[in-house]
Formats: sequence, structure tokens, C-alpha cells
Amino acid sequence: MKLLAGLSLLSIVPPSLCVPTASLYQVNDPTKVEQPLIKLKPQQNPLRELVSLDGLWKFALASGPNDTAQPWTAPLPKGLECPVPASYNDIFVDRKIHDHVGWVYYQRDVFVPKGWSKERYLVRAESATHEGRIYVNDHLLAGHVGGYTPFEADITDFVAAGEKFRLTIGVNNELTHETIPPGEISVGEFTGKRTQTYHHDFYNYAGLARSIWLYSLPRQHIQDITVVTDVDGRNGLINYDVKVANHTNGQIKISVIDEDGKTVANASGAHGTVKIDSVKLWQPGAAYLYQFQANIVDTHGKVVDTYSLATGVRTVKVSGTKFLINDKPFYFTGFGKHEDTSVRGKGHDQAYMVHDFQLLNWIGANSFRTSHYPYAEEVMDFADRQGIVVIDETPAVGLNIALLGLSGGESQTFTPEGINNNTQAAHKQAIRELISRDKNHPSVVMWSIANEPASQEDGAREYFEPLAKLSRKLDPTRPITFANVGMATFEKDRISDLFDVSCLNRYFGWYSETGDLAEAEVALEKELRGWEEKFNRPIIMTEYGADTIAGFHSVLGLPWSEEFQTQMLDMYHRVFDRIGSMAGEQVWNFADFQTTIGTMRVDGNKKGVFTRDRKPKAAAHGLRARWTNMDTRD
Repeated sequence: MKLLAGLSLLSIVPPSLCVPTASLYQVNDPTKVEQPLIKLKPQQNPLRELVSLDGLWKFALASGPNDTAQPWTAPLPKGLECPVPASYNDIFVDRKIHDHVGWVYYQRDVFVPKGWSKERYLVRAESATHEGRIYVNDHLLAGHVGGYTPFEADITDFVAAGEKFRLTIGVNNELTHETIPPGEISVGEFTGKRTQTYHHDFYNYAGLARSIWLYSLPRQHIQDITVVTDVDGRNGLINYDVKVANHTNGQIKISVIDEDGKTVANASGAHGTVKIDSVKLWQPGAAYLYQFQANIVDTHGKVVDTYSLATGVRTVKVSGTKFLINDKPFYFTGFGKHEDTSVRGKGHDQAYMVHDFQLLNWIGANSFRTSHYPYAEEVMDFADRQGIVVIDETPAVGLNIALLGLSGGESQTFTPEGINNNTQAAHKQAIRELISRDKNHPSVVMWSIANEPASQEDGAREYFEPLAKLSRKLDPTRPITFANVGMATFEKDRISDLFDVSCLNRYFGWYSETGDLAEAEVALEKELRGWEEKFNRPIIMTEYGADTIAGFHSVLGLPWSEEFQTQMLDMYHRVFDRIGSMAGEQVWNFADFQTTIGTMRVDGNKKGVFTRDRKPKAAAHGLRARWTNMDTRD
């Protein structure tokens, strides 16, 4: 096996990766602190308090790549301030900051509320792209590798309630062949400038792109909740598991509350099943959410902690060539998206979020894929409330050395010097953290564990088979998939039998048969029928599209014109309508987005049916006409 190169997996995996932790840091490294897997999102309620630390923070670049050998936790110099949440790259009119490779520092003063003296209190970062460290005054309290999932530091023993402390968060944007996503760093021969390259086609925005919180917990508190829903006739079932921090002599009491505020079911115990009579189901386009409320009640009947989890009762399964939600065939319409806007980069923005969902509704989309990383938790919560279906994806994009033409010839992705066991270990951790964070969202109907890997190459099966097994072990209730790349055809792919749904990214008419839609139509249909005959299961086209310059028109329908984009999508739809196992179509992309600037991309990828500032191209109207008149495909 070329991936393992004669070594057993555990022989080269750091010990901390053999258990589910949120940090890839090793215990024996004094600069790195191990963290438990993050569970519940903080919330405000009568027994928990939540303080937003969003706003302007002091900001500085590290003086060099080894700067954190002596962590910069003293007060930062006056000068730069950076908004949180936002990527820092496009904020400043400074090419040095825009192109920076390495560590940066955010810093601000924070007060712990005086009333928290009997509580535990923590600092939580929703993300730090791609590595983060939390310092309180001069103490390093938490470290985390992985740019799109949360981590936190318990600061109770370092700052007293009512005191002020200096909070510093270091963020490192470096990618290597052992990170998820992978990349390489080169050093200029003449200038010594460090340059980051990577194998994915979106810009490597960095910084604190999501919210930072200070929050309190009771000493004895609910640490995690897992719910799995089912339907029995007209009744809904919520199978639940509640974990508490520290031993409790009290009882776990469960209440289920409907949208009118009425309690419709009760239960006791940390594990069990709650039955809801005449249940109202969570359905695509018609979300209904119950509040699953867990309480710790002490021996005197006093509630010492409470947590309320929005819960939609629904079922998901694959049957033959159908994807079923609540035992009804569901046909995905929508997009691959990106967290990407002008100036903010990947910074989460509530206004853009709401507007994007409005555009999804206007165009008739019922779903999206979180290409190619977990989105902000606020987006997932909003999808739950809006009834939008989500394919939830890990940050494993770029596991394909040849894809962007970086190999210079014959490529080999899975090697000791390339995508190796340490990469696989980081990938496993990304899967653990994604499922741990998003397992309770009714909108999430499928896990995608990678985008466009080299699944046709030697070593692919050895790399992916343990990941597929881990995904099923962590969540046996949802189907799993990955987005298959065009070069890994149904004849060449080596891993698709490990998964439940064929998700295909295809660009016939653009990257191949360029501009020749008649030739592309034949090639596309041949490819789809090959997948249909081989697996006889649902097929979702998770990417198809063409770069299009808004306002560029051609009576001949030439590539890059709005006419060509419309005609190309129409061609794909004709083929989809002839394939019985098609279960969905998600256009690439929802909106134009930023990429590395070079000879291949001028100010980003232009495959959006909306511009980067959300103006519709002609294709948007064509999609709206199709999707708003589409019922189901039985």
C-alpha cells in the first residue's frame, strides 16, 4: 500500500489523535494544550449567560514564522484594528497583510461579569482559519487545528469574576500536505518571501471569520445532547442521550415543547425515547421545530441547569434510486455555495445570510451543499428554521494533486510525502468535529466527507475506507457521500461502493468539449448511465456550470456569455430528465466568489448564477422557471 508505505497507521499518528479530541496538539508539547471535543453551542437562558466579544480588536502580524516560540501576549502596539467576525485579507489596503503567510494576533480587554463567581466561564471561538490559540493574559489555554469548527478555553481558574483580562487569539493560515485542506508553502529564491499554494479553487481567507463568545455554565451542567428522530404512524419519536459534566445526584428531566409553547411530551433519565402524539414533521420547505428541553433537577427539586435544543422530527434514508425524507422521494434543487462576500471574505454576515436564503426561495432551490467546509452554526440553525435541506461537508478539498494542474505531469496524491497517514488523521478529526457539531440539525440529511479527491488513484481506497467506517460509526442514521471528480469516472473510481449516494461534479461543455454542447450532451448522458448501471442508487449532480461574465452577451452563445451559461444548464437538465436515478441537481455556483488571482482566474470564479454582490445573471431566471415548476420525480 503506497499510502502507508510499510508503516502501520497508529505508528505515525500522534497519541492525541487516537481519542476524540478537538485539538491535534500533543500533550507532551508545552506550547500546545489538548482540548475536549466541543459539544453544545452556548446559549442564553436563566442559568447560562452569553456575552458577545464581536467588534473591533487590535490586530498585528507576527514578526516571523517562528514568532510563537515566544508568544506575543503583551499588549499589541497601537495602530491596526480588525473587525470580528471577518477575514482580515481584504480589510486593509496593504498587500503585505493580504498575502501574509503565518500567524496573526487579535487582542482586546474583556471583563468577566461580577455575578459569575459561582459559575464556570469560557471563551469560545467559532472558528480560526486554520489554526488558533487562545491566550488569557500570559497563559496559553487552548489550541486547535482546523479552520471551520469551534474551540474554547475554560478561563475560570485564571480570572476572577469581576476582573478584567487581556484576551489574545493567535491565528495561523498555513496549509501543508498534512492539513485539511492541504497545501504547500514555498520560499522565494531572491526575496525569501513565503507563498502559500493550495489545491482548491477558492481563496485562502484567514482570521476570525465567525463570532467569539464569553459564556458561563453552572458547575454541574449539561455537556452534550444527541437526538435521533423517528416516526411511528402518526407519532413522532425522539431518541435521546444527555451527558452531564461532573457527577450529578440529581435527575435529568426532559420536556418537549411545540411552537405554540405547549408541552407535548415528558420523560426522565439521561437516555430514552420521548413520544409525541400527532407529531408535526420537519419537512423540506415546511420546517416545524420542537424545543427539546433537558434539565438537571437536584434532590430538592431545583433546576441547576437547562438546555433547549431545536429539534425537527423527520426520517432520512436511501431506497433503491430514491432519496427519501419522511418516506417520500426528495429531489435536490439548489447549489454548491461559499461563505464569500466582498471585503468580509469568509466573515459571517447576518444580512448576507438572510438575503441568500431569500434568493434560494425566489429561485426555487430547496437545498445546498456546504462546499467545501462546515458553515457557520448560525447558517445551520437558519436552514433548520427555513426548511432548507443541507449536504454537510468536511474541509477535505484538494486531495487531488493533478486537479489544478499543479503536478507538472503524472501525479500521485497518496504518498508518504503527499497525502499521507497524518493527513488521514487530520481528516478523521475533521469528520469527528463536523458530526459532533451538526448531528442534531434536521436540515442536515447527508454527510459529505470530501470534495473531488483523487479517487481513481492508487492509495485512495486505503485512505478513504477507514474514513467511511468512522463516519458510519459516529452517525449510523444519515447516508454518507463524497463529491466525485470528473477524471474519476465510473470505470476508474475505486471508492464509491463505500458510500450511499453518487454525488458527481461534471463539466462537460466547459472543461471538456468546451463550447460544443451537442458533443457534451452525449458525453454527459453516457457518464450518467454508466453510474446508474454500476450502482443503481441515487445520483445527485453536485456541481455543473460555466464561468460567465455578467453583462457579456453573444448571439452565437459563445463561452463566457450569459447565453452560453443558460444553454449549458438547459442541456444538463435535458439529460437529467432522461435518467431515472437522478435525485438532484445543484448548480456550481450560487454566486461568484474569490480565488487565487492568476492566469486562470481574474478576480475570482465566475460560475455563479448570481454575481458576487448577488445580482442575477440570465441563468438565474432559467433556473427559477424550472425549479418553481418542479414537483417531485417519482
